[in-house]
Amino acid sequence: MKGIVFTELLTMAEQAVGEAAVDAILDEAELSSGGVFTAVGSYPCSDLIAIVTGLCPHTGLSVEALQRAFGGWMLRYFVAHYPGVFASKPGPLEMLESVDGEIHVEVRKLYPDAELPRFQTTRRGAGELQMIYTSARPLTAFCHGLIEACVAHYGMAAEVRCTPRPPDGAVFDIRLER
Repeated sequence: MKGIVFTELLTMAEQAVGEAAVDAILDEAELSSGGVFTAVGSYPCSDLIAIVTGLCPHTGLSVEALQRAFGGWMLRYFVAHYPGVFASKPGPLEMLESVDGEIHVEVRKLYPDAELPRFQTTRRGAGELQMIYTSARPLTAFCHGLIEACVAHYGMAAEVRCTPRPPDGAVFDIRLER
């Protein structure tokens, strides 16, 4: 996984529990990086899971709730750093539909070795989208948070139903509320 994901997780964690607690989490976790992350590095997903797991007792949240919150955090990061991408889409469903065919194409231009999840989308009706998430990484809740924050970014509300699809993904059914 790209280092920016780790540096943003640590920034979110420091805001939530403080720098001293984050230092303790990094010291206690068995991390391949030794607890040092740069935005341009690449690190295993297991390090991310170890940090999130270590953060849970400090926040009182479950791993799933923390991943979901982090998904929301990352969406706001993407909006702040790539506002044109979001401005070019009229709504959240169009934005979500563009992840695999547009956004990941651009990511691969910058990072040819990036191991990205797959998202297949199907319109189910007016204001309804189904996204099939496929990844070897256990980040379904993170994706759930990204989707919810994407809908909120466009000033809308939606029911986002997640159905696990073992062993490598989930199906998200998104229905905008009117």
